[in-house]
Amino acid sequence: MNAPHHPSTVAAPDDALVVAGRRYRSRLLVGTGKYRDFGETRDAVVASGAEIVTVAIRRTNIGQDANAPSLLDALPPSEFTYLPNTAGCYTADDAVRTLRLARELLDGHRLVKLEVLGDKDTLFPDVRQTLKAAEVLVADGFDVMVYTSDDPIVARELEAIGCCAIMPLASLIGSGMGILNPWNLRLVVEQAKVPVLVDAGVGTASDAAIAMELGCDGVLMNTAIALAKAPVRMARAMRLAVEAGREAFLAGRMPRKLYAASPSSPTSGLIA
Repeated sequence: MNAPHHPSTVAAPDDALVVAGRRYRSRLLVGTGKYRDFGETRDAVVASGAEIVTVAIRRTNIGQDANAPSLLDALPPSEFTYLPNTAGCYTADDAVRTLRLARELLDGHRLVKLEVLGDKDTLFPDVRQTLKAAEVLVADGFDVMVYTSDDPIVARELEAIGCCAIMPLASLIGSGMGILNPWNLRLVVEQAKVPVLVDAGVGTASDAAIAMELGCDGVLMNTAIALAKAPVRMARAMRLAVEAGREAFLAGRMPRKLYAASPSSPTSGLIA
């Protein structure tokens, strides 16, 4: 499945996002649910510049129903890399079964997003079931990007199992609360040898920029774009925020100085 070319999202050649051995120019991944229709879905995805799109196999038709509109028509796999996910799964067995179905529907597609939820109220990840499912999926040949808590120990265990990307939440799925614990995210980022992408909780562009400034390799979002008053416009804003946050991280911010004001202009050589 070949990703599309979006000139406006092209980063420096040496700054590509590499997931499971494949290079991507965009560090923004977007979901395909909650839009009014597949037309709006496509418009928002294109505006975002995303090359990877997530698909909830239990909620979105990608061929399960031959008589209903299919996402495959709006977002052809020849243009976008599909990331089937296990949204709505509460056990490891359900998650594994769902992704095996996705592999069949997408002709042997290996790249998937694993999420196993703990309850219907918070949609917080069940880390025990997540670890169990990850072991089975990695052993079965899947490239697993995994949604998890912001616990650095759990993140380390998932990486040791063989997950190709760690995706800690910023806050609860669909909450729009932004990054509630930047310190834990930093711990996860600093120890990881695979990409770390913030997944869940982003509400607006500044949240995405902060995630990138913390050193995250990318951001995945759905609700923040789909439920905005103007989804396509918000998609463009998120694209710019991710790009700006990445540039700021690479540039290296000035050190914070408490009680040590420093003039913007030099004080030496003043004109008398």
